Amino acid sequence: MQNPFIEDNRVTFHWRGRTAPHLIDDLHNWEEQPQKLKRVGKDLWAISFELARDAYLEYAFYDPRTGTRFRDPLNSNIVYNGFEDDNHFFYMPEAAPTQLVLRKKGVPRGKVSTHIVPTEMLQDDGEREIYLYHPPVKEPVPLLVVYDGAEYLERARLNVIVDNLIAEKRIRPIAMAFLTNGGDLRAVEYLCSDATISWLDSVILPFARRKLNILDIKKNRGAYGVLGASASGLMSVYTGLRMPEIFGKVIAQSAVFEFEGRDVAAVDLIRHGHSREIKIWMDVGKLESLLDDNRRMQPILREHRYDVTYREYGGAHNYTAWRDDVWRGLEAMFPPS
Repeated sequence: MQNPFIEDNRVTFHWRGRTAPHLIDDLHNWEEQPQKLKRVGKDLWAISFELARDAYLEYAFYDPRTGTRFRDPLNSNIVYNGFEDDNHFFYMPEAAPTQLVLRKKGVPRGKVSTHIVPTEMLQDDGEREIYLYHPPVKEPVPLLVVYDGAEYLERARLNVIVDNLIAEKRIRPIAMAFLTNGGDLRAVEYLCSDATISWLDSVILPFARRKLNILDIKKNRGAYGVLGASASGLMSVYTGLRMPEIFGKVIAQSAVFEFEGRDVAAVDLIRHGHSREIKIWMDVGKLESLLDDNRRMQPILREHRYDVTYREYGGAHNYTAWRDDVWRGLEAMFPPS
């Protein structure tokens, strides 16, 4: 027996023991809606529900009284959840992890270098670590700025994905600047922050020009891209709206557009038709709470004549889902020349 047992669209989880913990997962909003297992035999418990055949789901067993999590002995697949814990995971029959995260023989590798840069514009200790990706080519290339860069580098293996996409001639070569967030100050920095815009403009771009062989943006208006997820997905949109002459290519994964019923500033700029020249790629999971927020933005963007491509995938709000889908946005924004 293994977890979950999958039959058509139905998934069933089992637990053996005198008592059973609850199930928490992407579909049921985690700790907010713990699902009770039912006794189906002596010391055997189970729960079943329907799930789309292209879905990717993360879950855990959980005691809501104590807040304790339990490892699932019937599923050895685990992934770090970004909150000092692990989740179990599985793919439905019509879903699979992207093969682009695998190192392949003969594929030239880009170099990732580590640097310390000042952060006078931001509220931290005055400097911060960032990472630069140098593609395995000699000619000048576009730059992709990646918010939440450490997570995209470590958990999404974005440098490996880009290596493979370049080698397979599915995208043109690009350089990348992976920017680390401010930790506890992440929301302050990413919720439409002009301080972050100033840091990007006055520190990151001049530094990238010194260290990377990137296109002259004065001769290639809007040639750079920006990428982020969740709050940093919103910051990617805001960056394009505020700096369209530089960042004409926006990739926003599971972006946030409102809090407590109030739209963020980026939505106001969109309603005023600000910087319509940018090109936007948006994707969002069908199993996450931000789905409705992203869906309602589509008619607003199109009404105000933005060039937007929108996609829904069979996952939720996590780096595995963003990793498995990000190549589509990269292909759309940086097609081979």
